[in-house]
Amino acid sequence: MSDRLMLSVVMPAYNATSFIAQTIESVLNQTFADFELLIIDDGSTDNTLEIAKQYALRDRRIQVLSQVNQGVSATRNRGVNMAKGKLIAFLDADDIWRNDKLAAHVQHFANNPNLAVSFSRVEFISFAGESTGQVSTSRLINLKPEDFLYENPTTTMSNLVVRADVFAQVGGFAEDMSYSEDLEWLFRVSCYQRPEKSPWQIEGIDRVLIAYRASPSGLSASLYRMEAGWDLLIERAREYAPDLVKQHYSLARAIHLRYLARRAFRLNLPPHVGRDFINRAICSDWRIFLREPRRTLLTLLATYSRYIALR
Repeated sequence: MSDRLMLSVVMPAYNATSFIAQTIESVLNQTFADFELLIIDDGSTDNTLEIAKQYALRDRRIQVLSQVNQGVSATRNRGVNMAKGKLIAFLDADDIWRNDKLAAHVQHFANNPNLAVSFSRVEFISFAGESTGQVSTSRLINLKPEDFLYENPTTTMSNLVVRADVFAQVGGFAEDMSYSEDLEWLFRVSCYQRPEKSPWQIEGIDRVLIAYRASPSGLSASLYRMEAGWDLLIERAREYAPDLVKQHYSLARAIHLRYLARRAFRLNLPPHVGRDFINRAICSDWRIFLREPRRTLLTLLATYSRYIALR
């Protein structure tokens, strides 16, 4: 192995006292040990920073930094700029990795020199850390740029392991985005044409390697901010592939609005919120009934049955 570190883990942390210890332990328990862990406290007002520093005293692979609050994209970019590894893995301070997560991804990169981003299946856990029995089912291979407009195949930033060289070519995360910033970056990677080389690939491993912690509650305002983030994703995507965005926009928007309607139902938000999203989804593109018809119909029925029941 060369004298360059194999892998860097970038962990942004903000007010993560309840979970950060368990998250750090999931990194330290990895079967692959050639890594550094960069924990960047983004202006927490609880004792997140103190917990991280305690771990740094016990393991020299951990480096802890603090900054005034700048947002998660700026924090991740700072970690990327500091990282010494050939590969960079991202982990939010409340998610949990399986013990063989890094080993599996390192092998994935070793097997494919054109691989830019590696990810895996995701298990969804409750806020308390209990299994929900749900696992991500997104496509893992043969991903195209438009796939990142329709849905999020990777589910969460905690799922991504990236070849460090990719950042030098496509740049970092958009710091003015707080929603869909991961999709915007993945879209850029999928569109990037390497001179005299095959395009970068984004590909998943058909195994569950991460547990993603769900939020205990939600506000309708958050869903509308998510919609605004997706709109900004589309605006940026038009800069790289205007014809592709024009071709897929209406159906991709319909699917995103359907997702927000389903989320509103699951979060038990007022019925008018889900009704607004699903109505606009159908108006955006009727072909949503042809693409995953069962999911569309179930969302429509669930949203309106709850609306009628509460009238």
